[in-house]
Amino acid sequence: MSDSTQFSQTLRRWMDVFMHRSMSDWRHYVKVSGLSMPQFSILMRLKYQGECGISDISEHMDTSTAAASQLVDKLVQAGLLERTESLLDRRAKQVALSPKGKAFIAQGIKGRYRWVDKLAPKLSIDEQAQITEALNLMIRAANELDLSPVHEKYP
Repeated sequence: MSDSTQFSQTLRRWMDVFMHRSMSDWRHYVKVSGLSMPQFSILMRLKYQGECGISDISEHMDTSTAAASQLVDKLVQAGLLERTESLLDRRAKQVALSPKGKAFIAQGIKGRYRWVDKLAPKLSIDEQAQITEALNLMIRAANELDLSPVHEKYP
């Protein structure tokens, strides 16, 4: 087996562990909050992309504007989102995270990474330094990748 193949396999195993742990904690947080995954997806989209319109949300979720609007209404009623008029078109509504929504997401992120904090003491200071150096190399290389959508056919 080549070094490149072994590297890829090891990295894929790490990605599987990382994603499983992270997503498991996300699912648990969403479940106990009483939100649906689509509602949570809207909150995360707004956290990372900022304020947007209902049509942007429906496009992001690949759903109808009416369905997106219903999800947003529930999040507004829960106090997690704020709705305002668009500055460009007063008929259009913009949505953004409310302070309560921002705190909700921050708490979820904190919980999502709690397992990483438990992982660090399992490694020596030297191991932590080696991994930090290696991950910084990975971050740099990943940031240099072309992130345009891949148009491969999937079975």
